[in-house]
Amino acid sequence: MQHPTSSASPVPSQDSYQPASKLGLLLDRWFSLSKNGTSPSTEVIAGFTTFMTMVYIVFVNPQILGAAGMNTQAVFVVTCLAAALGSIAMGLFANLPIALAPAMGLNAFFAFSVTLGMGVSWQVAMGTVFWGAVVFALVSIVGLRQWLLENIPASLRIGIPAGIGLLIALLGFKNTGLVVAAPNTLVKVGDLTSLPAVLGSLGFFIIIILAYRGVNSAVLIATLAVTVLAALCGDVEYYGIASMPPAIDGVFAQLDLSAILDVGLAGVIFSFALVSMFDSSGTMIAVTERCGLADNKGRFPNMRKALQVDSLSSVAGAYMGTSSVTAYIESSSGASVGGRTGLTSVVVGLLFLGVIFLSPLAAMVPGYAVAGALIYVGVMMTAGLTKVDWSDLTEAAPAFITAVMMPFTFSITEGIAAGFISYCVIKLGCGKWRQIHPCVIVVAALFLVKFIFIDGH
Repeated sequence: MQHPTSSASPVPSQDSYQPASKLGLLLDRWFSLSKNGTSPSTEVIAGFTTFMTMVYIVFVNPQILGAAGMNTQAVFVVTCLAAALGSIAMGLFANLPIALAPAMGLNAFFAFSVTLGMGVSWQVAMGTVFWGAVVFALVSIVGLRQWLLENIPASLRIGIPAGIGLLIALLGFKNTGLVVAAPNTLVKVGDLTSLPAVLGSLGFFIIIILAYRGVNSAVLIATLAVTVLAALCGDVEYYGIASMPPAIDGVFAQLDLSAILDVGLAGVIFSFALVSMFDSSGTMIAVTERCGLADNKGRFPNMRKALQVDSLSSVAGAYMGTSSVTAYIESSSGASVGGRTGLTSVVVGLLFLGVIFLSPLAAMVPGYAVAGALIYVGVMMTAGLTKVDWSDLTEAAPAFITAVMMPFTFSITEGIAAGFISYCVIKLGCGKWRQIHPCVIVVAALFLVKFIFIDGH
């Protein structure tokens, strides 16, 4: 989930923590607490803060992947496990206060564009997530990730998350019933007096008001509040609060790896890899800037390790049964209260493990209770459009095309394709062909081949 990048915080004073126990000494040695001017108590508070801002994903992800036919209770557990393992790995191996979890946007792409839109089974769709993650991991391991990020135009890098945000917001409006299909106008306003429309809208307003007032757990509070109101209105069946975790064998290792053999899915695999690269890298830079750890070129300590943990977490997540795993910008909330090391991420991971026992609570959350969160995510992800150079049509038009084609075609892949192709055509037609990097030409050409020789038959 993309938020506007926060300004960097100054690096805290050094050697402010002096270990007074064996555990404190061990933590200091592993996470370099005193060197980073922090302490175990500060890191625990930071971890809890980050967790409270991103725990909404355990309610939203099952709702979205459930639309693809996956068992929502199993997805709930897998979502917790993926977030826990990814965050703990980031903390232990990269020593950064960056938490990971299944990505908003890519989960919607998986469920609505690939599974429902293309008519493939969720097992095959999960195979595309896996292979996209493998490509993502290989690019990260061999060091090509930074090169790609540096040479893909800023207008496209901005347009992609903005388009995903618009698509997510459309799903939120659909879940509330505020927007419905119409044969003559494609879409129209739904029944504004229906319970989903009223409570879904209320949830969105609660989030905006609380987020504006600096309440870190705004999304979680709104989701639970709408669920309680829905229960009082008789629209929710009570299942309890806690229980032993449900079995995950229905989704664990059920992916179909034959997706790599279907050329028709090549664009989907590429889209998962490309979006993951943009999303995670931008988030990591934003969070480390917030901590005062990044330099003026966006480089930060243990960058290569962080990129590798990030990409390999997506591979593991797909195998377990969830969509792409990514770094969460909500990690900046933990950084804002002093989180500076991987101990923050480890605390986040441990808290996600504890949430596994709350599956009955997740089962009671209706779809419209998370709709406000989807619309809010859309608001945050489109904020980057302010960075587009709107005075230069050769940059503004491709960014616009990339963004609007995603909700209009209900496909992230088509939006990315339209953006790359339009960028090349517009730059070439305006005599600015020297500004087109070879990697952009290659990507645009691959999408053209897909449209002409694969989609056209």
